[in-house]
Amino acid sequence: MTHTPPRIEQLHNWLARQLPDTGFTLTPASSDASFRRYFRLSRNADADASLIVMDAPPPQEDCRPWLAIAELFRRANVHVPAVLAENVSDGFLLIEDLGNTTYLDILRAPDCTPHAAAHLYADAIGALLALQAASRPNVLPDYSAALLRRELMLFPEWYIARHKGIALAPAEAAMLTDTFEHIIAVNLAEPQVFVHRDYHSRNLMHTPRANPGIIDFQDAVYGPLTYDLVSLFKDAYIDWDEAFTLDLLARYWEMARKLGLPVRTDFADFHREYEWMGVQRHLKVLGIFARLNHRDGKDGYLADMPRVMRHLRKTCERYHAFGPLLKLLDRLEPTPLEYGYTF
Repeated sequence: MTHTPPRIEQLHNWLARQLPDTGFTLTPASSDASFRRYFRLSRNADADASLIVMDAPPPQEDCRPWLAIAELFRRANVHVPAVLAENVSDGFLLIEDLGNTTYLDILRAPDCTPHAAAHLYADAIGALLALQAASRPNVLPDYSAALLRRELMLFPEWYIARHKGIALAPAEAAMLTDTFEHIIAVNLAEPQVFVHRDYHSRNLMHTPRANPGIIDFQDAVYGPLTYDLVSLFKDAYIDWDEAFTLDLLARYWEMARKLGLPVRTDFADFHREYEWMGVQRHLKVLGIFARLNHRDGKDGYLADMPRVMRHLRKTCERYHAFGPLLKLLDRLEPTPLEYGYTF
């Protein structure tokens, strides 16, 4: 006899009350880097009409921010899942199914041409512009100095100390502190807009209408304009030639200026802010991936760490201010020397 976990039984009972006239089956749809789980609900009477069930178990998760931000983003005319039923106290939501094809699935396919990829990114840029154009202060939490700093500290705590097993010398720790404060100052000097915070290929769904469908937005904040651009173009999960992403970035900048968004009038200034924002995100992501592995037992993110480190190194090599950080990266991740021979 199979034992049904109490949480799953509770979920089935709630769904049965929402869908009293039809049978249904649940299959795992996905999970993310939190305690949330997602199930695909198939109705027995209509195999083609599926829905998604979010299981956000209290007290680890609170689905109220998800609901509030979904409504905020919907009013900005971007495609987020419609909410069909909610049970906030138990942490259950029944929502629209945006399908199971992510941008990453399409972009990694062997037959995806640069032209096709550019069209996908154009849709993503369009949705991001709509979201940013709807921005206003005092609606979402601020991407504050304290939050930026807390994210940066994941790097020494989880990547350096836990993942690499390296103890920093006092001078290195002081250098990191100074570098972090410099990064935060540049980040906070940017124009502020709504920020999704994980606007990348795994959270953009390819949909037949209003592409892309946007998910995993519950941690949205009001913060630096270039943050979501970094997530999109310096993606932790897929590699692109830098000329390709720079062209997309320039296209975004031109459209943003036409729409009256508060981008810098000089592209070089805008690009510098984008690069420095990238350093903040890459350091944070390395720390998060290390924490997911060592604390949560999710080792699937380890394979993406080298890509994030490459993004970080490239930027550090371009800016003199990051010279000391680059030296530390060389100690953490020694790069093999390449020798040239003349005969």
